[in-house]
Amino acid sequence: MSYISKPKFQHPDLAENEIGLTRRDYEGTLTTLCGGCGHDSISAAIIQASADMSLEPHRVAKISGIGCSSKIPSYFLSKAHGFNSVHGRMPSVATGANIANKELFYVGISGDGDSASIGLGQFCHIVRRRINMLYIVANNGTYGLTKGQLSATSDLGSKTKSGEESLYDNIDMATLAIELGASFVARSFSGDKQQLIPLLQAGLTHKGFAFIDVISPCVTFNNTDLSTHGYKNTWENYIALSQVDFVPMREEITTKYEAGKEKEITLHDGSVMHLHKTGENYDPYDKENALHHINEYKKQGKIATGLLYINQSTSDLHELQDTVDKPFNRLNNHDLCPGNEVLKDINKTFR
Repeated sequence: MSYISKPKFQHPDLAENEIGLTRRDYEGTLTTLCGGCGHDSISAAIIQASADMSLEPHRVAKISGIGCSSKIPSYFLSKAHGFNSVHGRMPSVATGANIANKELFYVGISGDGDSASIGLGQFCHIVRRRINMLYIVANNGTYGLTKGQLSATSDLGSKTKSGEESLYDNIDMATLAIELGASFVARSFSGDKQQLIPLLQAGLTHKGFAFIDVISPCVTFNNTDLSTHGYKNTWENYIALSQVDFVPMREEITTKYEAGKEKEITLHDGSVMHLHKTGENYDPYDKENALHHINEYKKQGKIATGLLYINQSTSDLHELQDTVDKPFNRLNNHDLCPGNEVLKDINKTFR
């Protein structure tokens, strides 16, 4: 985690939102991620989405696991509540926090390794339990913190910079989320803020479990033209004697294209990523259609983006469990110990 604060000075005429805050009020600490990392674009999109929504920072709880992706919460909403948990276990912490206080906006930040490998079981259960939160996976197809091994979202045939080839079909997080019962599922590209920001805002305001799979290229370790998620590193700058990697500074890759269109994104190494944005006639309310849409473009080697599926009539965990309206920290002694008569009534329900 980074705890390096940003400079306090700012332009005196920065625009304020409805609650009197500027965009700077939604920022966090200085990033320690590699220059050009797509994860920083995700942070910037969350900052902009929150500022535009006039979201009160103290009403947000940001939770993460372990990995480059899980460092992201440090870089936005410094005045929000935050918890960095252990690898793959963010869903348990998010569930407990949500049960204790349903009045907050919950933002879970995870990665493809954190959610699709060690945390896959946890991910499955937080989806099916319909926790009211926005769950973001920063998906780069690699383990950046441990030097670039393949992750479970790596496509069949994709290769790492060391030459390791993925021999298995990948886990498609968006498809999995739909099949497990998520009521809001979207996919975007970290460089397409025009698409990502409104998706984040929709996810934050959605009642139920909202999931966004964000394709976020790693500029350092998944950097070969044989990887569908990454960039090619400059091997000439690798010094074998001291095992030092040269991480070149890269310009952030951004894009802008209309709904229903396709776009080829040329990465720094010359490889091309194919994106397809859902059109105006696409029906996101049809689950079977959503799954078919994702799989059809996947067969063509393309990544379907946009709002893929939404169900606005589902119940969340609090309705299913009939939980108390008050946050736990506001319950008094009488609420917690209502007396023998109430206990007898509760026991009757189990007979």
